Amino acid sequence: MVVYIHKDFSITGCSETEKESMTGSNGEEAWHADFNKKTGVVTLPDFADPMSFPGYYEESVAEQEVCKQNMAVLIKAYESPPEEMDPPETFIYSRNDVQLAVENTLICHVTGFFPPPVSVSWAKNNVIVTEDVSLSQYRTRSDGSFLVFSSLKITPEDGDVYSCTVNHRALLGQPQTRIWSIPEAAAVLPSLGPALFCGVGLTLGLLGVTTGLFFLIKATTTDMPDMAKNIKHLMQWTQSKTVSPGF
Repeated sequence: MVVYIHKDFSITGCSETEKESMTGSNGEEAWHADFNKKTGVVTLPDFADPMSFPGYYEESVAEQEVCKQNMAVLIKAYESPPEEMDPPETFIYSRNDVQLAVENTLICHVTGFFPPPVSVSWAKNNVIVTEDVSLSQYRTRSDGSFLVFSSLKITPEDGDVYSCTVNHRALLGQPQTRIWSIPEAAAVLPSLGPALFCGVGLTLGLLGVTTGLFFLIKATTTDMPDMAKNIKHLMQWTQSKTVSPGF
C-alpha cells in the first residue's frame, strides 16, 4: 500500500499598509484573498481537480482584524524593536527563446526579501511601461523570506532594451535594476545570396577571359608568333591586376 502525505499550510499577514492571506499544499499556493477586489482567487493549475473554498474570504477578513490587534499589542510590548529586513535578489529572463517580432514574456524574479512588500516597475528603452504587466502573490520560502514574480508581455525588436526595477525597505533607497536586451543570436543576419552570386559570377567571368586567351594563344602560336607573344603579355598584365567588385 502506498501512502501519500500532503502538507497543507495557511498564511495570514498584516502591516500598516499590506494584507496577505493564502492557503495551499506541498509548498504550492491554492487560494489567496484579493482584498482590493474583495474576493478569493483560486490559483490551482488547469489540470488539477477543481476545488472550491467557500467562506474562505470572509474568514480572511476576520483574521485581518485579529492580526492588526495582535500587531498593536506586540509593538507596545516590545517597544517597537528594529525590524529585521533582508534585501531582495532580482533576476530577469525571457519565458521562451527570443525571436524578433514574435511575442514573448519577460519575467522579473524577486526573491529572498523580508518583509513584504516590494515594488516592481518595468521600462522599455528608458520609458516606463505599465500595460501588459502582472505581479504574482507573495510566496514564502523555506527560510521564511518571500519571493514574487512580475511579468511583462513583449514583442522584441532589434535594439530594444528592457529593465526591471525593484525597491524594498532593506535597499535603503537604492533600488535594484536589472537590464535585458535582445540576445545576439536572435538578430536576423543579412542575406549573403546577392554577394555570393556576384562573387561567383565575377570568378566565372575572369575564368572565361583567361580560357579564351589561352585558346587564342594556342591557335596563333604556329602561324603568328609575334601576335601570340603580344597576347601572352596582355594575359600576364590582366592577371597581375586586382579586381575589386563594388558591392
